[in-house]
Amino acid sequence: MYIACPKCDWRPDAGSRWYCTCTHRWNTFATQGVCPACKKVWAVTQCHACGRWSDHIDWYHDEDDLTVDEYIANPEILKETTKAVDRTLK
Repeated sequence: MYIACPKCDWRPDAGSRWYCTCTHRWNTFATQGVCPACKKVWAVTQCHACGRWSDHIDWYHDEDDLTVDEYIANPEILKETTKAVDRTLK
């Protein structure tokens, strides 16, 4: 598994930090989006690179998932992958 922004594929490192509304600063991926100070659950996370917000769960990717760049280069690949999965499930 790897962690990356679902919009731009930026990958935070262990030193990346986010601020909670309680002003606590921490790595949101170390706690799956839960502030360790006030226990607020963050359902969305803002990307440090592109500034856009995404559902926190969407940041977690399997190693064989497409990257944003791969999808942009060939959007048809997602349709092909979906068709292959459909055939497997039948």
